[in-house]
Amino acid sequence: MKRLVGMLCLSMLTSGSEAAGTLKAGTFDPPRMAPDFALQGSDGRELRMSAYRGKVVLLSFGFTSCADVCPTTLGTLAQTRRNLGANAANVQVVYVTVDPERDGAEQMKAYLRGFDPSFVGGTGTPQQLAAVRKDYGISAEKKVFPNGGYVYAHSSFTYLIDRAGRIRALMPYGHSPDDYVHDLTILLKD
Repeated sequence: MKRLVGMLCLSMLTSGSEAAGTLKAGTFDPPRMAPDFALQGSDGRELRMSAYRGKVVLLSFGFTSCADVCPTTLGTLAQTRRNLGANAANVQVVYVTVDPERDGAEQMKAYLRGFDPSFVGGTGTPQQLAAVRKDYGISAEKKVFPNGGYVYAHSSFTYLIDRAGRIRALMPYGHSPDDYVHDLTILLKD
């Protein structure tokens, strides 16, 4: 039921985006403040959303052992930053793990560096990460295999957070770097 509600909300957000005609991502109207959190950052510092005020933030959730969706998303975000040129300095990618068992700060740092050294990952205790997921409406379900291995099925959209710390839009999985550049260019002018 929770997944269905999330899909319906995403559908409404995407429809609203088309009606607004400005951003390609589904917009929040009115925008709401991005919930703050305190996690262990992959850069060795405390990771807080509020620390990035003044920059546009792309916030995504995933895990470093993901074989498909997560590397595709991070590759898209890395290409987006390259396409932004000098404006990339005003955009911060924050990637929060859904897998605290395997994704410590060092693992996150090594993984994210392969996409873009400016990306910052967030990790913490299962309870801390569950609270962040709840605040952002992120689902994450652990799927255990008979051999003991596991993966996560999780929400795969990216939040676009403006310089004032407000959630402005939600970009569904599968959008191109050009779509991100389009929306970020608009948000960077605000």
